[in-house]
Amino acid sequence: MTSWLLCFPGGTTPRDPPDLGGKSFPPNPLDPLGDHNDAMDHDGASPTWIVRITPDSAGVRLAVKDCIDVEGLPTTVGCPVIAERARPASQDAAVVAAARRSGAQIIGKTNLSELCWSAAGTNAWSGMPVNPLDPRRLPGGSSSGSAVAVAVGEADVALGTDTGGSVRIPAACCGVVGLKTTWGRVPVDGVYPLALSLDTVGPLGADVAAAELGMRLIEPGFAAASCEPRVARVRPETDPEVDPAVEAAVDAALAGAGIAVTEVASFDFAAANDAGNLLIDVEAYQVNEYLLPDLARLSPYNQRNLPEAATVTADQAAEANRARAQLREWFADLQARHPFLVLPTLMGAPPLAGERTRMSLTALTMPANVAGLPALALPVPGGPAGLPASLQIIGPPGSEEQLITLGRLIETATAAH
Repeated sequence: MTSWLLCFPGGTTPRDPPDLGGKSFPPNPLDPLGDHNDAMDHDGASPTWIVRITPDSAGVRLAVKDCIDVEGLPTTVGCPVIAERARPASQDAAVVAAARRSGAQIIGKTNLSELCWSAAGTNAWSGMPVNPLDPRRLPGGSSSGSAVAVAVGEADVALGTDTGGSVRIPAACCGVVGLKTTWGRVPVDGVYPLALSLDTVGPLGADVAAAELGMRLIEPGFAAASCEPRVARVRPETDPEVDPAVEAAVDAALAGAGIAVTEVASFDFAAANDAGNLLIDVEAYQVNEYLLPDLARLSPYNQRNLPEAATVTADQAAEANRARAQLREWFADLQARHPFLVLPTLMGAPPLAGERTRMSLTALTMPANVAGLPALALPVPGGPAGLPASLQIIGPPGSEEQLITLGRLIETATAAH
């Protein structure tokens, strides 16, 4: 018989949660730093986990972000208000049910940024998962616990959600691989939403093979596919600039893999990031408005996010949707000639916890969400602060199989040097 142990402070009270209409919301980092709390909970359990499970039998050890329903367990979304009202889920989310059918053993639900609404990976209530590359630095979010679980070998594969970068950002911060899937490819039924027009579910793993295994668990028959590496290289024009060490690490990884690239002009990354954050605000407010009476109990970043999201006007939302359409046109035109676009995942090293920085964690990840495209983030050597950098490949819709092939090529080449 499967047993489980709650790892977060306090507990749950069996009250009916609000009707969320089957939706599921992921991450939006309006505050790139959030709130720092790396303390263990009162039982001394790891802040990587919300709940740990002892599986019934052997199989692929799968960690599940705690915004995704697992039958028999409450879904807290890293929020004390929701945790108090949560009942055990009556059934698995569609993606979890698929993984079980493929033989996965669920070993726990991982910690996350509250409501998936921050890219920092901090949580004042459930603690901050410890970045295994450098405990002083943010783990990234909102799928923070999922990234840490695979980085330290506590899980073979983890599921996360990615609305503005929440799979790729923690993967980059913790030195693992994360795959953002094409919008609509993986069902989000049974996932607490952040912004349904952007939300995706995807796997994280210690290497590309683990990410491929994660896709095979949730989509039987998934396998890497051959592709012609027609690759474009974009050098984002951002303020502040991307750390030169990051750009050099990406270039070295491509050269080492023998991948020839075509340099292309940068689009307006700031405009894409602003549009994505605004779209998240509109949709996340609709999902989380019911929490306003308990605003003072939310994490400080959500005490700001919710009221700010309430002020978005119809004209602002319409402008963000126009920006989304323009970005999709840009990608469609580029990918007709060069299907794959390479750029860094993060602008620099993961920020130190509590550090004030102008670096936006979502600046380079948000465009793939706004365009609805798949993207793979994988570590490459030579990044700043003695840490790996993270290389990001954005592909055309439905190209996850080819992204795995390209990622494997780069990973193999960098491992050989």
